[in-house]
Amino acid sequence: MIRNKFLITTLGLAALLLSCEEYLDVESPSAFDAQYVFSNSSDAQKVIWGIYARFGEDAFTSRQSCVWLQNTDVECMGVSASPDGSRRDIWSLQGGLLSTFIDVQRGWDNDYLAIDRANQCIEGILSSEISDDVEMQQLLGEAYCLRSFFYYLLVGYWGDVPYFRQAAKGGMELDIPKCDKNIIYSMCIQDLVDIQEKMYWSGEMEYGTERMNREFCIGMAARLALFRAGYGMTKDGTMKRAEEYMDMNNDSLKVTYTLNGVTKTAVSSADYFLLAKEYCQLLIDSGTHELETDFHQIFTNQCKYVKTFGGDVLFEVGFLAAKGGDVGWCVGSPVTSSPFGTTTIQVNFNAAYLYMFDEHDSRMDATIARVSTSNAGQELLGPTAMACAKWNRLWMSNSMGSESSKGTGINWPLMRYSDIYLMLAEAENELNGPTNIAKNALATVRKRAFGPYASDVDSYIAEKATGKDAFFNMVIDERALEFGGECLRKFDLVRWNKYGKKIIETKDKLTNMGLTANNAEGKIIDEYANYAPDVYYAVDVNKGITILNPLFKIDEANLDNILAEVMGSNIENVTEVVKTSWLKKLVRSATAGEEATYTESDYVIRSWRGYTDPTGEAAVPYLIAIPESKIVNSKYLNNDGYGLIAQ
Repeated sequence: MIRNKFLITTLGLAALLLSCEEYLDVESPSAFDAQYVFSNSSDAQKVIWGIYARFGEDAFTSRQSCVWLQNTDVECMGVSASPDGSRRDIWSLQGGLLSTFIDVQRGWDNDYLAIDRANQCIEGILSSEISDDVEMQQLLGEAYCLRSFFYYLLVGYWGDVPYFRQAAKGGMELDIPKCDKNIIYSMCIQDLVDIQEKMYWSGEMEYGTERMNREFCIGMAARLALFRAGYGMTKDGTMKRAEEYMDMNNDSLKVTYTLNGVTKTAVSSADYFLLAKEYCQLLIDSGTHELETDFHQIFTNQCKYVKTFGGDVLFEVGFLAAKGGDVGWCVGSPVTSSPFGTTTIQVNFNAAYLYMFDEHDSRMDATIARVSTSNAGQELLGPTAMACAKWNRLWMSNSMGSESSKGTGINWPLMRYSDIYLMLAEAENELNGPTNIAKNALATVRKRAFGPYASDVDSYIAEKATGKDAFFNMVIDERALEFGGECLRKFDLVRWNKYGKKIIETKDKLTNMGLTANNAEGKIIDEYANYAPDVYYAVDVNKGITILNPLFKIDEANLDNILAEVMGSNIENVTEVVKTSWLKKLVRSATAGEEATYTESDYVIRSWRGYTDPTGEAAVPYLIAIPESKIVNSKYLNNDGYGLIAQ
């Protein structure tokens, strides 16, 4: 793991920085200057660690990494009856109300401080007498990757933002206008494609996947290319691709790259889909990674501080064991009053997501936690409060103590190898439809999840991949199934311009599942007719829970046989079988008695309340307000437009 001395370090370049209230919190001067620090790779690396250190701040660990990415069709947290000036307003898509929320300011400042540190390192390395040294080129690549990632966060949360490619210096104008997101994407991609060949593969260097490496650089170029090809919020509050509103002759929108001796320039969306495809293929062809056989093991390894090389993880934020990071605290399985401490879960799933999974898909149980654990035993979580099973503090190698909470030290993955296959499938389909390249890429990911039922995947693809649009919807679904809880969904929905449609689909599904479960007014919707209105679960002598019908109705007359089949030899330890309302909870009763009628639940009404278009066609107000403290000190910045909800 990356040790604390690397995450929190003294910056040798701080002498170049002056305090500037507009954007950056700048550190006090150091006794070392840039020429000295970047005269050798050892000292230069220590300065690079100062960029990584920004991953260790709450602004990232329990805000931008996952908590602020809630309320899509996958991850979804319940909210109160009205806006309350907290992160819950981000969940309800009312982030435009949060210009004075201190967490928003901290997130903005943290991103820009990371970017400024990256700019310091880039300038220092490029001006160094040993800039061509292989170690220095690796460090330069890390700085470019880190700068690109923090701009990815800024653009994802705030849209068009000020763009700095130079480090802050005395006399430099730091109050500048916003830069269009597509220019930022393009210039970051150019940095990545120019440097990737000069970087080490993760298996070639110390700390491996806990350092920005060549495979992450290639993957990040592909990811940003898909964002550059996709949609984003414009000032007029509509979602557009770059060519729909920008002058495409602007050189800042172009990326030139060379692969296999052929030089190409990306300008249009189609060009960027091609770039994404070719860079995904480049990484796959490198043979440096392969999908791990056991999906569940990827995440248990992280909880046990086990590192693997050449597998799923391309880069993960490295934290000191039991010291930093909030994985297993704000995202993971709920744990309370245990010898391993307590969670404060802020990443949940809803029942519509649960029913996206095929019953043979191993990712379902590996992704969705349906129980919480405490000293008193386990309790069933409701259909709107299921959590992420990928991480669990109970799996940690050593207990942090019963009073522990944050700072688990469990690493957070920023990119996995399966993402490369699914990006390839998406890009190839956009360019050429569902070719064998696209189908095989999707099948590679899905077959890992289906294990002994992998043959089902071939028939699934043959049945569903009937055309470009149909296959695109398959990619949308597969990304949901593969990355649940890893909080990629919100930004994906934005670039696809599918956010509104998915909100309406999810609300309709939840309500109709609830109506069907209650046989409301004799209404049964065939699609949901076999879904479980009630759940049966067995309780063992240790008060652990085993769900007997995880997805569908149960034949009560056959309950004893089902219990025996599910529990096997453990049936002797069963103390009781409990029946509890499940999908019935998804609607609320408007009247009582035999003539009961039902209406949408508070959960459905409130969770996406910032989005009011019942058709799903209008743009979703997904952006957050720029902090007021930045606006009052700027001639240029304001929160006008961009679909922001101001009241």
